[in-house]
Amino acid sequence: MTKKLLDHLTFLYGENESTRLLERTKNLLSKYRPRIKSRNSELSEQDSILITYGDQIQASNEKPLQTLRKFCEIYLTDTISGIHILPFYPWTSDDGFSVVDYRQIDPALGNWNDVSAMQNFRLMFDGVINHISSQSEWFQGFLHDDSNYRDYFITVEGDPNLSQVVRPRALPLLTTFKTASGEKKVWTTFSEDQIDLNFKNSEVLLEILDVLLMYIEHGATFIRLDAIAYLWKEIGTTCIHLPQTHHVIQFLRATLTEIAPHVHLITETNVPHVDNISYFGDGTNEAQLVYNFALPPLTLHTFHTGDARVLSNWAKTLTLPSDKTTFFNFLASHDGIGINPTRGILSNEEINALINKTLEHGGLISYKHNADGTHSPYEMNINYFDALSNPNANEPISLQINRFIAAQAIMLSLIGMPGIYFHSLFGSRGWLEGVKQTGRNRTINREKLQLDELQNELADENSLRSRVFAKYSQLLKIRNSSSAFHPHGAQTIMDVHPSVFAIERTSPDGASRVLCLHNVSGQIISFSTGRKSAIDLFTGQVIQVSNVTLQPYQVEWLKTN
Repeated sequence: MTKKLLDHLTFLYGENESTRLLERTKNLLSKYRPRIKSRNSELSEQDSILITYGDQIQASNEKPLQTLRKFCEIYLTDTISGIHILPFYPWTSDDGFSVVDYRQIDPALGNWNDVSAMQNFRLMFDGVINHISSQSEWFQGFLHDDSNYRDYFITVEGDPNLSQVVRPRALPLLTTFKTASGEKKVWTTFSEDQIDLNFKNSEVLLEILDVLLMYIEHGATFIRLDAIAYLWKEIGTTCIHLPQTHHVIQFLRATLTEIAPHVHLITETNVPHVDNISYFGDGTNEAQLVYNFALPPLTLHTFHTGDARVLSNWAKTLTLPSDKTTFFNFLASHDGIGINPTRGILSNEEINALINKTLEHGGLISYKHNADGTHSPYEMNINYFDALSNPNANEPISLQINRFIAAQAIMLSLIGMPGIYFHSLFGSRGWLEGVKQTGRNRTINREKLQLDELQNELADENSLRSRVFAKYSQLLKIRNSSSAFHPHGAQTIMDVHPSVFAIERTSPDGASRVLCLHNVSGQIISFSTGRKSAIDLFTGQVIQVSNVTLQPYQVEWLKTN
């Protein structure tokens, strides 16, 4: 392990610095070793993660983190194993992703004791380590020419050619700030309030390692590395996916393997699929999980067209470099539906069709800045329920629910660990009023809910929320009960009908097999499975499956051995 750490430090900072940095790294590990509790490191079919804001559910006279814990314990204990609490630190913009202090909890949400009280669930914390708030102590120190923070940020002198830099947003790359030693142009990839950290300064790397170890001390078993692809900057390059970025992740993985082997790193890289999966490294040295970013738009394309062939052909390519890695599958999150991951999979015409459908369904489109000065669509901002079903269409709500649940069932059936956004689990629709309030497209899928109103809706069996939650819970309970859905098991994509996404999952030991059939169209279809009989996991009954008929958007999960 020492050699691995030394190799990464040497690659990043040179031989002259690496030995000194290795000793400091060991000192950090020694500091935290007695403070970190050992936990179970294995993933299973029973693992799924709820993605939620800390103040997603609100009640009077109670801190939101307390309300969230109580709600999850009542409604989700038998279905969800983990909770990803989106950034709960003090912040100034981007709904938490412009962090003022990595080591504190926003007092409006609660405190560290409230987080510790959630230990019945596995916890995922965000490592928002590409950038920090302009109001942070670190950046304020930089502005005042504090020697401790003088090199914590990236300054650019003169007018170098930055045209190759890949940008995720249509905003200026550099922001001019007045400092105690004069005006300086500072690197701001995401916004003028989100100041990129300078990892060429080894002090920054060690500071961030200290922060992540503190998160693990407080119970994090998953660390989500936000926007990690942009971490290292080299003028004259694209400044994305650079070798140094991979070495930083590998350094973090090596340290965590040494002190907290139960912790999983998850990389968040909203980029084309081939670049996304590069963050698995060799299968042992980088992220244990990567966000499966191509899945949301490809699933949407599948239901818009009623044709599963593109999704099936892509899913056939989902291979893993080792049994220590898997995908973090999701359809919706606090962000929009990324377009870039589909490039190279969908044609431009098919991508444009997705964009047009989003607008037709009341959604919005966000754009990114290109090297040639133009803008191009980057993200579809729409609630996933509305993305699948036009809110203004004259269509039975039962059909819309079945379509939505069929999409979620596909996500749950794929190899990997599911991430389920709060609003998907409870059947939320788009919140355009919120966009009007904030002026930000992403707010359309970030509505905060009142506890009493949500509970009343869940108690009403005829409400949309209750109906979606009941069906979703059934899917999760069935998934939890079969080792065929193990995140390190096998999967085989089958071609049974153009409108059916068919996948057979097999447990790691080969003892359990489940054939998952999903009708992605509004038509009744019939086909042959090549099997004779199976157990219907929804009813528990043995049925004949040599010929199967599926109703519009019907899901059938069949135990075949």
